Amino acid sequence: MTQRSAEELFHELQGQMEAGFAAIHVPVQHSPAGVPYLTAPGVVLLARPQTNLQGLAPFLEGFDPAYRFSEYVHDPTVLPDGAQLCKVAGQTCYLSFGPRRTLNAQAGRYFDHLKASRHGSVLEHATFSFFVYGVSRSLTHELIRHRAGFSYSQTSQRFVDGRTLRFVERPEYRQDEHLHRLFLQRIERAATEYAELSEYLLTRQQAGDPLLSAEARTDLRKRVQQCSRSLLPNETEAPLVVTANARAWRHVIEERTAPHAEIEIRELFVRIFVCLALVDPILFGDYTLERLPDGTYSVRTPYEKV
Repeated sequence: MTQRSAEELFHELQGQMEAGFAAIHVPVQHSPAGVPYLTAPGVVLLARPQTNLQGLAPFLEGFDPAYRFSEYVHDPTVLPDGAQLCKVAGQTCYLSFGPRRTLNAQAGRYFDHLKASRHGSVLEHATFSFFVYGVSRSLTHELIRHRAGFSYSQTSQRFVDGRTLRFVERPEYRQDEHLHRLFLQRIERAATEYAELSEYLLTRQQAGDPLLSAEARTDLRKRVQQCSRSLLPNETEAPLVVTANARAWRHVIEERTAPHAEIEIRELFVRIFVCLALVDPILFGDYTLERLPDGTYSVRTPYEKV
């Protein structure tokens, strides 16, 4: 297996970095009939930690000056905010704020020790939020099984109508002309049937069908869409915002990028990992990317299950 760095893969995937926020976008394709679809996950880092280290100064100055705790906020080495937050949390446990503490310049060694000791609770303080698109409903059904340390807000097929309907092509279809053609035919059929059913249900609703009636205008729309969505395949796009702490991200990255993981979800978490590794290499820099025989990547670390 050949190895790649996160930075190399980020550039290969045409990743973008702006003001410390990473993103990997994917263009929208269209079927011959104009139905939009995507061929890979898109990920955008929406939020990451912001640390106010100087805010500790009054607390640190309240101890005996002989301890020299006040020097803590003047460490000359600047860390990524997530790593700095977790390091403060870890050193708070022992009030390790004096000159004999592990300095920021040795943060890599400090976190390697935490990971080797599996003191992962310190990593739970740093949270990262991603906007994820170009993922199918079948992928998100697997993703949302991960609960500890995770929060989700996902597009609802009951509240969103067919005007924003898009689909996701599986990795196995992209290089196979026959499977690709069947995919295009299938999504065109699904989009057509969805529109036809919605139109028919609206007609019945206007005729006073009690199953489709409601007092509020928004409820009228939901009555139609909650029925029409039953036609949509698992290939329907399901964008969402995902927030998790660094420990939770590490755990799921290890699980979902393993060689035996489902290919589509592995593609997603490889992209998430690459963004996290570039934004906070202290917390995520112990991982390596390994290219698998099928051309996809796996993410490995000597510090599993921190």
